[in-house]
Amino acid sequence: MQLTNRAQQVVQKEMTLAERLYLPAIFAGLSITIKHLFKKKATLKYPEVKREFAPVYRGQHVLKRDAEGRENCTACGLCAVSCPAEAITMDAAERKAGEEHLYREEKYAAKYEINMLRCIYCGLCEEACPKDAIYLTDRIVASEFTRGKFVYGKDVLVEKMDDRIDVSQRKKHYSIVNN
Repeated sequence: MQLTNRAQQVVQKEMTLAERLYLPAIFAGLSITIKHLFKKKATLKYPEVKREFAPVYRGQHVLKRDAEGRENCTACGLCAVSCPAEAITMDAAERKAGEEHLYREEKYAAKYEINMLRCIYCGLCEEACPKDAIYLTDRIVASEFTRGKFVYGKDVLVEKMDDRIDVSQRKKHYSIVNN
């Protein structure tokens, strides 16, 4: 009794002279190679020509500041908890008198580090942040020769006041996706 009707009879036929010399296979391989010679190249001349990224591209992280220049991060730790790669570490501290112009809340991140070699650029830290403090930008993480330079601290992550990063496209995208 057969289980299916798809059974096939295998026939072992004698190979022709051309098949024994592998000529059809060689010509088929050469035809593929010749077709690729005339296709458009996928390589870009990088420094001169920059690749266009999608608006939802996730690149280097940034810790945002508010309009007055104060850091948005309150060291709540939700970004570190939500990170599946455990790439984010932070130490919280209390704001002292006279530091109101530096930090928005009473608590702030005294140390905030992201290990970019561990980061998988999933964007969960961005979604978990209740204060809109961390965003993934469209900037590419620079290459380095040593592993230690890939642990980014606040000196690299906090945006400079004279070089503000526009994240309105990312905010707009997340509001569309989450609704």
